[in-house]
Amino acid sequence: MAEKVLMKGNEAIAEAAIRAGCRHFFGYPITPQTEISAYLSKKMPKIGGTFLQAESEVAAINMVLGAASCGVRAMTSSSSPGISLKTEGISYIAGSDVPCVVVNVQRGGPGLGSIQPAQSDYWQATKALGHGDFHVLVYAPSSVQEMVDYVYEAFDKAEQYRMPAMILSDGVLGQMMEPVEFTDPVIHPHDKSWATTGHENKRAHNVVNSLYLTPQELEDLVHQRFERYKIVEKNEPKAEEYLTEDADIVLVAYGATARIAKAAVNQAREIGIKAGLIRPITLWPFPKASFEKAAEHAKKFLCVEMSMGQMVEDVTLAIHSSKPVAFFGRTGGVIPAPSEVFEAIKKHTGGAE
Repeated sequence: MAEKVLMKGNEAIAEAAIRAGCRHFFGYPITPQTEISAYLSKKMPKIGGTFLQAESEVAAINMVLGAASCGVRAMTSSSSPGISLKTEGISYIAGSDVPCVVVNVQRGGPGLGSIQPAQSDYWQATKALGHGDFHVLVYAPSSVQEMVDYVYEAFDKAEQYRMPAMILSDGVLGQMMEPVEFTDPVIHPHDKSWATTGHENKRAHNVVNSLYLTPQELEDLVHQRFERYKIVEKNEPKAEEYLTEDADIVLVAYGATARIAKAAVNQAREIGIKAGLIRPITLWPFPKASFEKAAEHAKKFLCVEMSMGQMVEDVTLAIHSSKPVAFFGRTGGVIPAPSEVFEAIKKHTGGAE
């Protein structure tokens, strides 16, 4: 077993990216993710990698497109306003069927908002990370260890399905320190015959492009992409189910908020309230099966988020509107306390049985 080290979440992401074979990082500083850039700025030159602080977020994401087009593992990171600037480039990457990893350490919004933690980029990550018909894989870790584990997986699955993958973190996870174990990731030899690596007249000339002037050609490519997405939706959903087997009220929370919700579930159980928790780990594809199973016996669902309830619609759709879906949250950078969530549970269940 590898030795555990105490590490900040942002730095763990950066170290995990290196261990996963990423040697090309392009970014621009913004709080609360700057430690990712700072760590890689020191480490990449020592291992023959590329660290480049671009002139803007727009430049950084297009550099990722250029590097990833060559078949190498490339990454960028930012926080909420910076991700907004990168969305055009992410759409280009998706439209070019190029894999990459994007990290969003969320902060309060909209606008410049605050530098405090938030989860108000859920809609952006899962439904509108750029214009056009496409999806990205979205992982929502809830610990520093999971930051590492899902960075490994994000690079692997991005290559397997030739699509961007996002690590949706937040200012809590990015700044907290926890013990973490670095194992050696399995790097699968995915097909890279599409890459622009030079052909020496031994194969057809590869072109990485997202512009198609013939409508039928573009429609055909989008249809092909969505057939691939069906495979992703079948094989890749992930969720943690905690005390859901007999739960009357099932809390739904992801990322840092799930840790708070789990503490509230434990408090509720102590006074006889049958509470449970579903923690989506992949936000896209959304883990619908976990919700369908819980909806067979649960009386109500309660979404707990650091937003105004952006996940409520996905939970409602996942259970086919079969049970009420309530919401409790804080926004603007305010972190909910376990006691607040506990009070919300009591409100929605009528207290102890």
